[in-house]
Amino acid sequence: MDFTPEDHARVSSAISAAEANTSGEIFCVISRRVSTYRDIRLAWAATASLVLPAVLVPLGLTGEWLGVNDGWHIAHAASQSNEVNQALTAYIIAQALTFIGVYLLSMIPVIGLIMVPQRIRRARVRRVALQQFMAHGLHDTVDRTGVLIFAAMADHEVEVIADTGIYSKTKPEFWGETVQALVRGIKRGQPIDGMEDAIALCGNALAEHFPPRENDINEVPDRLIVL
Repeated sequence: MDFTPEDHARVSSAISAAEANTSGEIFCVISRRVSTYRDIRLAWAATASLVLPAVLVPLGLTGEWLGVNDGWHIAHAASQSNEVNQALTAYIIAQALTFIGVYLLSMIPVIGLIMVPQRIRRARVRRVALQQFMAHGLHDTVDRTGVLIFAAMADHEVEVIADTGIYSKTKPEFWGETVQALVRGIKRGQPIDGMEDAIALCGNALAEHFPPRENDINEVPDRLIVL
């Protein structure tokens, strides 16, 4: 998903409007993807390559399955070791094909997303969001009022991180509502609308508890970052 200069301007304007009535600070980040989750996809492929061929063995996995012995049944006792070798070859080939097949399937975005447990996606998105929170100085505002609105598009995860100053004065349910406002916009295919709604909610909460100070300065730029 591409974001136009108009999208950036809309978010900047929304932040400026929200901060007009507060000394608090709001910052927005959209990440196209925080992780490829290659390690998870490889783990699925490796597990499948171990489990599936093992399941097939009791069903009669032999070299005949893959044409290793050209369909001839080896009946002579002296040839039993050769039959075992052919079965092992078939097993190894089945493992390789399973590994490649599952890994290729995992590269399909919808399937790859299903393969990654939500707790892992959430943890990685939160780690990146916290990095952005720190990198842009939202942890270092005068009244500890920094708020980061973070959306990870391909990961299907969002984070709203509030510093202790504003978080301590609001109910946890409020931040859940803010997340839902952002998610609703993303689900409609309009992430900027979702950002504007979340920004407005955060601005109202900040204005209620942290009105503008005399000689107030803008501690964090009013902008959207796209990673």
